[in-house]
Amino acid sequence: MTSYDLKRILAEELARIVPGDAGKRRTKFDYVLPGFGERIHPSGRKSYVLQRTMGGKQRLITIGDAAILTERIAKDVARRLILRIELGQNPADKKQRGKRTPTYASFLRHYWEVAAPTWKPSTLEIHDIYRRTHLEHAFAGKFIDEISHADAVRWHAKLTRSAGPGAANRAMEILKAMFGKAEAWGYLPEHSNPFRGVKRNKGRKIERFLSQAEMSRLGEALARHRADKPNEVAIISLLALTGCRRGEILNLAWGEVQGRKLKLTDTKTGPRVVWLGKEARAVIDRLPRRRSHERVFQFDVLPVSAIEWFWRMLRVEAGIEDVRLHDIRHNYASLAVRNSETLPMIGRLLGHKDVRTTSRYAHLDDHNLHAASQAIGCTICERMAVP
Repeated sequence: MTSYDLKRILAEELARIVPGDAGKRRTKFDYVLPGFGERIHPSGRKSYVLQRTMGGKQRLITIGDAAILTERIAKDVARRLILRIELGQNPADKKQRGKRTPTYASFLRHYWEVAAPTWKPSTLEIHDIYRRTHLEHAFAGKFIDEISHADAVRWHAKLTRSAGPGAANRAMEILKAMFGKAEAWGYLPEHSNPFRGVKRNKGRKIERFLSQAEMSRLGEALARHRADKPNEVAIISLLALTGCRRGEILNLAWGEVQGRKLKLTDTKTGPRVVWLGKEARAVIDRLPRRRSHERVFQFDVLPVSAIEWFWRMLRVEAGIEDVRLHDIRHNYASLAVRNSETLPMIGRLLGHKDVRTTSRYAHLDDHNLHAASQAIGCTICERMAVP
């Protein structure tokens, strides 16, 4: 660079200085594109801006840093913004909303950080799977107040087709709870939960119970594997004899085995007591005793995987391929009904928190009711001498 060039550059820069403007922010507007300008900050940094009237108020929109954008690109962006404004849109709205309303992705992370510590380990494990597979990319790029009821319905229908009705229902319940917290925490107005009112997919009717012949075949299949699969056989036997949930038996600790009862400290409905008949107690007595904090059933693989694999094999041997492991619990309840146990009693046996949950088995008592009605009718006829 020659001394002449240096002097010329210095003169150009000095000429740009406006007397009395030192330390002040100023804007030079373009003559060709109305509203477009270059804002010069006291630090010397420059940025491109667009000044327009929106909603009766004059607004200044920052397009970008002049050190990153060229003037040509900034003007192109400004022209697009002007077109949006003329169509009635407000480009500043999204930026302003971003300051007070989180995006779906960011709120999902925040909700997980706050809610996850309150969930049981089994619940967290399942929820994490649903988060990875179905939730993280559900409403990508949207703010939570942009998700409408129609969006929620479409998402649920799409997930039903791709993952099945049960998975869609479970994923929807997680998001319904999450948006409920968004209301409670003040991110959304009351009664704006988009998942409220979305119809759940109809679940499978609980009508599958084991006949006497099926129970006999299941017992024979269990007996054949008692030597080579003692843990698995004991677990299936206890599920059948107690009506417990799968997790209640898989996670059973020796300290919870207390004489004729299981004093479970953590179940789906909270702590509860499971009373053991002599047959169930005999199953436990055949197992090697360990320390009180250790689990009754220990596996080299995941317990859930081990028992599910064994059950799939066992039900084929017993000829009950359509019976789920959870149906053993329903079978226990149906036998209790047939033995004329009351619904509140059955609810206590199963660990139901709400008697309405137990009421699904009420129809199984129809046969007993018919027999009782017939007996009463016969007695009345005899006493009234009705021909």
